[in-house]
Amino acid sequence: ITSIMNRVRNLKNKYRNEENITDEFNCTKISADTTDNSGTVNQIMMTRNNPEDWLCFLLKLEKKGVPQMDVSLLNRLIGRYSQAVTALPAEKYSQDGSYARILVRFAELKALQDPEEARDQFHLARLNCKKFAFVHVAFAQFELSQENEKKCKQILQKAVECSAVPLELLETALQNFHLKKKQLLSDEEK
Repeated sequence: ITSIMNRVRNLKNKYRNEENITDEFNCTKISADTTDNSGTVNQIMMTRNNPEDWLCFLLKLEKKGVPQMDVSLLNRLIGRYSQAVTALPAEKYSQDGSYARILVRFAELKALQDPEEARDQFHLARLNCKKFAFVHVAFAQFELSQENEKKCKQILQKAVECSAVPLELLETALQNFHLKKKQLLSDEEK
């Protein structure tokens, strides 16, 4: 646990430093370039700064392309998700489903670039939002995609033990795992 907490602290510090640089850059660009959405980000941060607004903005940004095919979009999304994670305090939003979805999606996007950083982000999501079954399933799916079946099963079992909800989602994921399916949840089940 201490090791995980140290890694989380290091990641938070890293993203805070990157955000400060990004904010300075955005402030000098805001009047000249509106395609980078910095005006929207500033508006979110200056008004309510809540997970629902961030998630809505981030999902709209994702609709502009396919991150798996567009490195530029992927980098922009990772930067914006990083801003959202940094701007939203975990202590305040750990019980918020939108916040949990932001953490999970950020980790999924990081997995496209760096599996080790993605693993750290999944740990962070699970640490902060352990009551949501989909957080555990997403992490387990990541481990399964990395061919780490033992870790996948362990994550799902721990999720059941910590009473993540809905339990049916975890049971379905475990059942699909035992059936050796590559996807723990089908699109319908998600």
